[in-house]
Amino acid sequence: MADSLPEHDRILQEIESTDTACVGPTLRSVYDDQPNAHQRFMEKLDACIRNHDREIEKMCNFHHQGFVDAITELLKVRADAEKLKVQVTDTNRRLQDAGKEVIAQTEEIIRCRVQQRNITTVVEKLQLCLPVLEMYSKLKEQMNVKRYYSALKTMEQLENLYLPRVSQYRFCQIMIENLPKLREEIKEISMSDLKDFLESIRKHSDRIGETAMKQAQQQKTFSTTLQKQNNINYGRNMHLGRSRILESKNEITLKRTFEEDDEHEEEVLTAQDLVDFSPVYRCLHIYSVLGDGEIFENYYRKQRRKQARLVLQPQSSMHETVEGYRRYFSQIVGFFVVEDHILHVTQGLVTRTYTDELWNMALSKIIAVLRTHSSYCSDPDLVLELKNLIVVFADTLQGYGFPVNRLFDLLFEIRDQYNETLLKKWSGLFRDIFEADNYSPIPVANEEEYKIVISKFPFQDPELDKQSFPKKLPMSQSVPQIYIQVKEFIYASLKFSESLHRSSTEIDDMLRKSTNLLLTRTLSSCLQNLIKKPHIGLTELVQIIINTTHLEQACKYLEDFISNITNISQVTVHTARLYGLSTFKDARHAAEGEIYTKLNQKIDEFIQIADYDWTMSESDGRASGYLMDLINFLRSTFQVFTHLPNNNNDHAAMSGKVAQTACMSACQHLSTSLMQMLLDSELKQISMGAIQQFNLDVIQCELFASSEPVPGFQGDTLQLAFIDLRQLLDLFMVWDWSTYLADYGQATSKYLRVNPSTALTLLEKTLQSCWLSLSAGRSHGFPSCRCMGKKCGSCCCRGARASFQPPREWAGARDGAVPPAEHQPVLYSWIRALGCKGIF
Repeated sequence: MADSLPEHDRILQEIESTDTACVGPTLRSVYDDQPNAHQRFMEKLDACIRNHDREIEKMCNFHHQGFVDAITELLKVRADAEKLKVQVTDTNRRLQDAGKEVIAQTEEIIRCRVQQRNITTVVEKLQLCLPVLEMYSKLKEQMNVKRYYSALKTMEQLENLYLPRVSQYRFCQIMIENLPKLREEIKEISMSDLKDFLESIRKHSDRIGETAMKQAQQQKTFSTTLQKQNNINYGRNMHLGRSRILESKNEITLKRTFEEDDEHEEEVLTAQDLVDFSPVYRCLHIYSVLGDGEIFENYYRKQRRKQARLVLQPQSSMHETVEGYRRYFSQIVGFFVVEDHILHVTQGLVTRTYTDELWNMALSKIIAVLRTHSSYCSDPDLVLELKNLIVVFADTLQGYGFPVNRLFDLLFEIRDQYNETLLKKWSGLFRDIFEADNYSPIPVANEEEYKIVISKFPFQDPELDKQSFPKKLPMSQSVPQIYIQVKEFIYASLKFSESLHRSSTEIDDMLRKSTNLLLTRTLSSCLQNLIKKPHIGLTELVQIIINTTHLEQACKYLEDFISNITNISQVTVHTARLYGLSTFKDARHAAEGEIYTKLNQKIDEFIQIADYDWTMSESDGRASGYLMDLINFLRSTFQVFTHLPNNNNDHAAMSGKVAQTACMSACQHLSTSLMQMLLDSELKQISMGAIQQFNLDVIQCELFASSEPVPGFQGDTLQLAFIDLRQLLDLFMVWDWSTYLADYGQATSKYLRVNPSTALTLLEKTLQSCWLSLSAGRSHGFPSCRCMGKKCGSCCCRGARASFQPPREWAGARDGAVPPAEHQPVLYSWIRALGCKGIF
């Protein structure tokens, strides 16, 4: 119990000194103590409360007087407070009355303040919206004036800078919704402008290309003129006169070139001057800004490829005129000049790889087109102009960085075509020259005419120079004209070789090869055709032989001519030689053969008019008229051969050899023709009178051969042409069959050249005539009988006739009937058995 009292005091102290929020744990400790501790604590608490009450009562008693005094003072103040209240109320009333106007004004001020605040807010918002509206208005204006790239920039500023500030407003939402539509509209408009540009550039390509090619040609002409001016004195010692002319011409040309350059200096135009490329730039920028640059690049390249295919497609009649080729080249050059311009002024739209690929494709197509169309060209001038256009075309594109080596390789193919057209043209010129020639030696009346001919053709003959005027040159007018035309051909061929970027050696080789073709093909063909023409007579053929000799000798001068114009010495290892020697030799051989052929044809014509009476009993006693005419013709012909001008020993030997060969050929052909006349299968019978007449004709032929119609034959060489006929006729005229049969096969035989089959054939014809004469009882006109020296019908001939009993199969034979083959041996045996070899 004693222990619990201090504990209760401690708890009470804690309750008094502790915050009421922490009283709980203290009170809980009261219940946690000993039983009945709660009762004892309450008792202790009541005692504590009584103590505190006593203390409060003591304190109140101590302060009671002061409290009473305060109440008294307060009651005194009450009256004053009532007065003060009345005064305050009156003052408040008066203040309220006086403040009503102030309150009204204050409310007005407040309203104004609110309006001012609202206006300030509106101004601030408008200041945010006005730039947006201004930018949108600017966008619309840019769209109207087609400044689409600037419009896209404005859109970008609107979206990124202005619209986010005022995005809460409805009009901004409308703007935001319209901007993608405007972008699509810009893309469509710019693409439409690009399509218009592509259509326009298709029409202007030829003008662009023409301008570019003209500038390249002017630059090349200027450079070439300067080069010629620097090299004007080259080769002056060799061609002084010609160099002076060239020098004056070059000075005039150079001066004219400078003047033209000065006149046209301000007129030099570029692709950008001729075409407005802004649609391309604009469209490229627009698509790049919109992030569709790759789409635009693909579209542009695709469209340009299509245009390239159209440009590369030529017109079907392009090969007919040079303007067709010029238009074709201009369009191609214009196309690639535009692409080159786009390549250098844009980044990525056109790449070098793309242009190279496009050019390679175009180059293959161009080469195929030119190869095809050039093959249709038959005019060398057109082919030459085409070559010049190709060179300018290649030089122009090479200046823009495109490789053109394949074009120059193509020119070598076209050069072959050009040579073919030249050969055809010169073939016509040669034919005209040959047709206009009189095939007579060139007469020169004085020194002036002689020099004129010598200036055209390199002719040298010391023997002819010693003769006085007037005199004749051995060749005809066609020789100097042919020589001049060959030189003109070389010049024409040289024109194509110029500007091909080839060395002088290659040009020299090309000139020589083309000249060889002219000589070996064209001129040779013309000579062969000329020789075969029917109106070319023997005299003309001989003159042609002389002409070809002089042309052959002039080949070395043509080689010098080519060396002079190419400045390549003939001693160069790779220098080709002219093959004119073989050409003119072949022509001479053909002319000689034609001489022999025409002589033989003329002999055949005379033979065809021969009119023998093969059944005549006796000869006319003189040669046939046709044969005498033939011999007179041959004699006059060979006199023409021998009277040709032979101032030169070579000419004399040549014409003499031709005359000898022709004479021998004519005699041999005449002999063969006469032999064939006797052995003609349609001729069934020949009387001895006809043989005598034929013998007279052969005698005239032998007399002609022995009269030396052409000098130079040794001994009886010419007479040997008729030896076969002579021996055959002697056999029948003498009827020396025993000798023929006895000596047959021996080298010393008198009738060595008589072929048995020939003798048998002729014997059949004579015996048939004999038998028919005997059967008809006619005079047969056979040779005189050797035993009596009288005509047939006397002496042993009568006995022979009487003893001859022909087979019965022959009896009653018709005139012209041939004894049967099985009876012919009987006839020959009877002939050999005759005592009189002259028979009948």
